[in-house]
Amino acid sequence: MSTGAKNRVIVAMSGGVDSSVAAAIMAKQGYEVVGATIKTYDYEDVGGNDSRESSCCSIDGINMARSIASKFGFPHYVFDFSDRFRTEVIDQFVGEYLAGRTPNPCVICNRKIKWEYLLEKADSLGADFICTGHYASVRHDESLGRYVLSRGKDAGKDQSYALYGLTQASLSRTIFPLGAMSKPEVRQLALEYGVASAMKPESYEICFVADNDYGRFLRDAVPGLGDKLGGGEIVLDGETIGKHNGYAFYTIGQRRGLGVSHEEPLYVKKIDAAHNIVEVDVDEKLYSRVLTAERVNMVKYATIPQGRKLKAKIRYKDSGADCVVRQIADDRIEVEFASPRRAITPGQSVVVYEGDDVVAGGIISNILE
Repeated sequence: MSTGAKNRVIVAMSGGVDSSVAAAIMAKQGYEVVGATIKTYDYEDVGGNDSRESSCCSIDGINMARSIASKFGFPHYVFDFSDRFRTEVIDQFVGEYLAGRTPNPCVICNRKIKWEYLLEKADSLGADFICTGHYASVRHDESLGRYVLSRGKDAGKDQSYALYGLTQASLSRTIFPLGAMSKPEVRQLALEYGVASAMKPESYEICFVADNDYGRFLRDAVPGLGDKLGGGEIVLDGETIGKHNGYAFYTIGQRRGLGVSHEEPLYVKKIDAAHNIVEVDVDEKLYSRVLTAERVNMVKYATIPQGRKLKAKIRYKDSGADCVVRQIADDRIEVEFASPRRAITPGQSVVVYEGDDVVAGGIISNILE
């Protein structure tokens, strides 16, 4: 690491209320703060903006972050990671859909863009830490000799699920000042600090798909995709019951837009990219108990402990369910739930918890039963 102030911290600032308050807290605690806004894409490259220019990467977001930096007297930089973002996040996002999976790009973005690449900038600026406005906590467990990621206090805002990919090296240099706070408390602090974005509404869509239309995004990214994939079979119990518009435009558990009729509601059960088939079934056939996951990142423990009661989440808003986890390779696990879970989706992440601590997480690869 470059020589610099002992308490210098790079704060990732989108211009939103959470990162603005995080930066203000760091400044008030006496850290030498350097604000950083990460530019990850251009709107003209991803489309679907609907004239909304107040999210991350927008001029409004950059100006808001810069105004906070000016208010609290610390420097602010804009780092252009757009080339890396396209390679690491957008290309992977498109590739997963073309492979018949439903990706979670925020996981990749957090690990590679918001941490590993930002830490490179921290090194060049002589900073010891990076700080973000995520609702999560990190601590060092001396008995384990590891840094442990935990849920944030605000259960409704907890972001630990999307942060499971952070390595031990990244966690060792991370500060989450909002981890012990609720969203209302953060907004109240923003008002007290005079943060202009205090009441700014939340944004929930994937940042580079601002209109939330994944089909439109994929068609723009891969010209002629609809023509290439359209006309494949929709199959129920081995029988063809219709034609689909392209398997990449469907996801597990989807009901609307199937274009087929049946005496019972039908849902997407499986996507077979190799044969351009979308398999559908009734709701009760969407439940499974066992999955495998790959590209697993171990967080709390170096290896999965045997015989412990754990819980696993299979999507961001999942409340979690009891399970048994078996480590079947260094970066692969098998998760067996006590009760069947609905619409387990390849490409999404499974994150395993022990209490509030993240034990491990990985990308769902197969549903076994």
